Amino acid sequence: MSALLVVTFLVALAFDFVNGFHDAANSIATVVSTRVLSPKLAVAWAAFFNFVAAFAFGTSVAMTVGKGVVHTEAITVGVILCGLLGAIAWNLITWWLALPSSSSHALIGGYAGAALIYGGSDLLVWSGILKVALFIVVAPFVGMFLAVLNQLAVAWLVHRRSPQKMNHLFRRLQLLSAAVYSFSHGTNDAQKTMGILFALLVAGGFLQVSDGMPIWIIFLCHTMIAAGTLAGGFRIVKTMGMKLTKLGPMHGFCAETGGGVTILAVSELGIPVSTTHTITGAIVGVGLLNGVRAVRWAVAGKILWAWVLTIPASAAIAALCQLTLGRFL
Repeated sequence: MSALLVVTFLVALAFDFVNGFHDAANSIATVVSTRVLSPKLAVAWAAFFNFVAAFAFGTSVAMTVGKGVVHTEAITVGVILCGLLGAIAWNLITWWLALPSSSSHALIGGYAGAALIYGGSDLLVWSGILKVALFIVVAPFVGMFLAVLNQLAVAWLVHRRSPQKMNHLFRRLQLLSAAVYSFSHGTNDAQKTMGILFALLVAGGFLQVSDGMPIWIIFLCHTMIAAGTLAGGFRIVKTMGMKLTKLGPMHGFCAETGGGVTILAVSELGIPVSTTHTITGAIVGVGLLNGVRAVRWAVAGKILWAWVLTIPASAAIAALCQLTLGRFL
């Protein structure tokens, strides 16, 4: 086993950790902002369900990333390393700026950018890339629609109940909705690193493209993303849970449930969707029911710019890595 392959394997696990660290806010922002759980308890709750997701929903998302973005049989270990460096760099930049960008799209952008420099556009699987691009738009709106539907249904069911009693009830229910969302986050996001590790082992000659996903990779990736979530990227929590719109326990429950159901559905279809985009759409949806002014559109605009820039920025960083380091790898 070459030193380069070992280093790239470890960098892939580092990306998985950073993914959990960066996206912890997706799972805990609402439950922290409504003060249902303290930040430390919230990340522990989210990390547990990130790991439990290893026992469900298979590896269809992993295989989309591993086989459906780049022609895996035609790339090298060095290409994968440069792709990972691009994704990690963009994640850390947006984390420092407290912007909830997509780790998924950073990974896909970085992987595609490095492959493009290495072998040209023929190495890219355009049908897979277009499917991912389509859900950049679709996922937030589906999350928004389901969150609004939840909010309207719940508001109708409890409109005659005491606000104080309902607030107490939804504080408890938010534990369930946070668990659902964390489970969905682990289901979709851990599989993206699985796909990269699968491609890495194919490039290193340890697997064939037609092989299935080794079970030890499944558990390793879920362990790493859970560890990253446990470390907690608290810089983004305030942006998601407090700056975007004002959330109460009922709003948090509806947003998390709508976002979680969306992610689980697309995971079943094998689509590597952005959990960040989905939960942001859901939070904006419940905020809109309190009026257009209830959403802080300046904050939403900054988040939108991060979404737009993620794939090209991570691709550009990875391409630069391939240009400068590729000859030595």
